[in-house]
Amino acid sequence: MSYVIDRRLNGKNKSTVNRQRFLQRYRGHIKKAVEEAVGRRSITDMEHGEQISIPGRDIDEPVLHHGRGGRQTIVHPGNKEFVAGERIPRPQGGGGGQGAGQASNSGEGMDDFVFQITQEEFLDFMFEDLELPNLVKRHLTGTDTFKTVRAGISNEGNPSRINIVRTLRSAHARRIALSGSSRAQLRALKTELERLRLEEPNNFGDIKATEEEIEKLKARINRVPFLDTFDLKYNLLVKHPNPSSKAVMFCLMDVSGSMTQATKDIAKRFFILLYLFLKRNYDKIDVVFIRHHTSAKEVDEEEFFYSRETGGTIVSSALKMMQEIMAERYPANEWNIYAAQASDGDNWNDDSPLCRDILINQIMPFVQYFTYVEITPREHQALWYEYNQVAEAFSDAFAQQQLVGPADIYPVFRELFQRRMTS
Repeated sequence: MSYVIDRRLNGKNKSTVNRQRFLQRYRGHIKKAVEEAVGRRSITDMEHGEQISIPGRDIDEPVLHHGRGGRQTIVHPGNKEFVAGERIPRPQGGGGGQGAGQASNSGEGMDDFVFQITQEEFLDFMFEDLELPNLVKRHLTGTDTFKTVRAGISNEGNPSRINIVRTLRSAHARRIALSGSSRAQLRALKTELERLRLEEPNNFGDIKATEEEIEKLKARINRVPFLDTFDLKYNLLVKHPNPSSKAVMFCLMDVSGSMTQATKDIAKRFFILLYLFLKRNYDKIDVVFIRHHTSAKEVDEEEFFYSRETGGTIVSSALKMMQEIMAERYPANEWNIYAAQASDGDNWNDDSPLCRDILINQIMPFVQYFTYVEITPREHQALWYEYNQVAEAFSDAFAQQQLVGPADIYPVFRELFQRRMTS
C-alpha cells in the first residue's frame, strides 16, 4: 500500500484557491459592501476587515437535469378559472428570505449568505484600479538604479580589474612561504662550500657533494612558480541601490474654527483613506502632513489626525509652507510631487486670490497632481471659484471635488485617483 503525504506550503489552507474564485465571482457584491463600509466606519476602524452579506438567491448553483419530455395531459380538480393554453401567474408574496414583510403562515425562503473578508482582502477591493496619476518622471515600480562602488579585494573577477600590486605581493609571500627553508639551507651550504675551499681544498669528495646539494636546492627553489592562480587579486566592485522611484504626497488639512467636528471627521476619513492607499500600493513614498488655520505647521501622522488645535483661516499659509518644503527637500527634477488639500472652502476674502497665484506660479508647474476637496453642504465658497482658474490652466494636473457627507468620500476618492487609460 502506498501513502501520499501533502507537503505543499499551503497544505493547511487548501481552500485558498476556492476562496479566491469565490471572491472573484461575487466581486460586485463585495465592492458594493466595501463602499458602504467606508462611509459608515469610524476613523480608527478604516482598515479592518468587513462582514459581507450576499442574498441567498444569488448563490444558487445551476443544476442540470432531464425533463420528463413529451406532451402530457394533467387534470387539476376544482379548476374553474383557467382553460387550456393559459399561463398560470406566479403567486404573490411567499417567503423570499428578505425578512421585511408581515408575518405569514405560508411560504418559505432562505437567509442571506454572510461571510467575513480579511483586512488584506478589504483593502484589495477598496483600492482596486486606483493609482497616482501622471507618473512620468520616475515610475514607482519598485525597481532601483544601481551605483557601482569599490568594495575591497576579491580572489575572483574580471581580468580587466586585476590589482597588480596586491597580486605581486601575494605571489611574493607565497614564494617565501614555500621556499623559505630551502633558501636557508642554500645559504648554509654556500657558507660551508666556501669554508671547504679555503680550509680543505684537497677534500674533493665533500666539495663535490656540497656543490651537488646546492644545485638540488636551487632547482627546488626554481620550481616554485613566480605567479600562480592563487596569487591573482581583483578589485571588487559592487552595486549599491540608488532609489530612483521617489514620490512625495503633501496632505494639507484645514483645522480652522469654521470646520465643524463633523467636517473635520470627513476630512480625516479622506486623508486616512489616502494614507492607506499610498502605504499599501507604493513602498517608496514620503508623506508630508500640514495642518493650518491662520498659520501652517508640519506635523507627524499622530498629530495630523488627532490634534485638537484650531483657529482662524488663512489657506495660503499651508500653500506657502508646501512650496518651501518642496524647494528645500524635494527638488522637482528628482521627485514626483503630489498634493491633496481638504477644506470647507471658508477663507479670508483677500487670501483666496493669493492662493490661486501661489498655485499657478509656484506649485502647479512642479507637481504631478493636485487634488482639492471642499467639504460643505452649502454652495461653493470663494476659494472654489479661484481654484476653478487653476483647473483651467492645469486641466490634466488639477482636480477638485465636493464632499457633502461620509457617503461621498469613497466615490470621490475613486474619481480622483481612478486609473487612467493610456493612449
